Amino acid sequence: MKFIYKICLLLLVISCSGQSNSNIDKNLTTKADEINEIISLYADYGSFNGAVAVSHQGAIVYKKGFGFANMEWDIANEIDTKFQIASLTKQFTAMLIMQLVNEGTLDLQKPIAAYLPNYPKDNANKITIHQLLTHTSGIPNVKSDKKVNRPEDMVNQFANKPLKFIPGTNFDYSNSGYTLLGFIIEKVTKKPYQKILQEKIFDPLKMENSGFYKHRPIIKKMSSGYTTWYPEYFDVDKSDESSAYSAGGLYATVEDMLLWNKALTNESLLPKKYMDIIFTKHSPDGDGHYGYGWELRKMRIGNTSKRIETIGHSGRISGYRTSIVRIPETNSCIILFSNSGNAKLYGIIKSILAILNDKTYDFPLKPITLFMDRIIAKEGIDKGISFYKANSKNAEYHVSEDELILSGYYFLKKDSFDEALKIFKLATEVFPDKYNPHFSYAEGLLKIGKKK
Repeated sequence: MKFIYKICLLLLVISCSGQSNSNIDKNLTTKADEINEIISLYADYGSFNGAVAVSHQGAIVYKKGFGFANMEWDIANEIDTKFQIASLTKQFTAMLIMQLVNEGTLDLQKPIAAYLPNYPKDNANKITIHQLLTHTSGIPNVKSDKKVNRPEDMVNQFANKPLKFIPGTNFDYSNSGYTLLGFIIEKVTKKPYQKILQEKIFDPLKMENSGFYKHRPIIKKMSSGYTTWYPEYFDVDKSDESSAYSAGGLYATVEDMLLWNKALTNESLLPKKYMDIIFTKHSPDGDGHYGYGWELRKMRIGNTSKRIETIGHSGRISGYRTSIVRIPETNSCIILFSNSGNAKLYGIIKSILAILNDKTYDFPLKPITLFMDRIIAKEGIDKGISFYKANSKNAEYHVSEDELILSGYYFLKKDSFDEALKIFKLATEVFPDKYNPHFSYAEGLLKIGKKK
């Protein structure tokens, strides 16, 4: 049976994937094979669409693209596909700041009034660069419906707002604080943020496929970002995201991020004493700490109770989910870029951590509605409904009220009334005490004229 299961996996016929992996009974023999197996499952289940790179003990273990960079033209994601990296941008901004500190241009503990004479003095005299880097400045995380892309205009959206707390007394994650850091970089270097970034980081590291994202210029091999409303994908708003600026405005490839990770383990960009400051646990942040542009926390290894020290960051911007996790103890790095907003990156990271450390992990649960829909497409609605009823209590499957109802609406939108009504009826049986299944079933009945 185990032999058959292994063959099924290799043929990508997914079976028994809710079971737990063990150190004794390995289905696949190498770490790369195991990583490929687990991410292939997430991709097959609609929970990952993007690119992956993993290094371990300083060597590259795995690189691969999954799904589509462009769903309209069926263009595949590759390892050189470019993704918006969102808040991973902060680590680059922090590096630029520390390079300027190393050069004597900036002082971490000086009030920002020394560098921004026109910034409102009540706040400028209280806030230091260190506090901006560690999200302890008290500057509110301003979100505006009006998109602006000039740094000065971005800063003016929050410069006159009252601080949330006395600087240095609390932690509050603030994109606005990192926007202000980018503005300070421009003021002291007298160069645009993207130009100084190119000169001080991208060019020296030969990160040739990374840059500052703007929606109008054509960027070769740039992925499109998508959102999902089960079971369909939709384009996201492609309006200008350069307003993310030094807090979240960069794009990169997973291969370029491997170059970045390598530079962080040596002194190619900055002397060790300053690198140590970047990775210091400066301010408490939930179950971990925040350094300079990095989150430092212990992460669970697979399904064990063991945890390991990591240095990382996640990113989220319209249509994209990203993550980098560095493990100093084993000189390892996990990079996940997704151009779909529904990616389950945390589950993937936990599993890869287990694989790298020879620990146990769980395969993702099968989304029962997805498997039902596949059966409907091949064998018809009645076979699909029977499958759902037979497996709704099966621990290998993930049952979701929302996905089941959205599946019904998908068929309703196509005027496939028989399929839609049977799925809505099924939802009322599986979730009898929930409001939405009954409302949706009633709406389906109304569509075919059964008003009573």
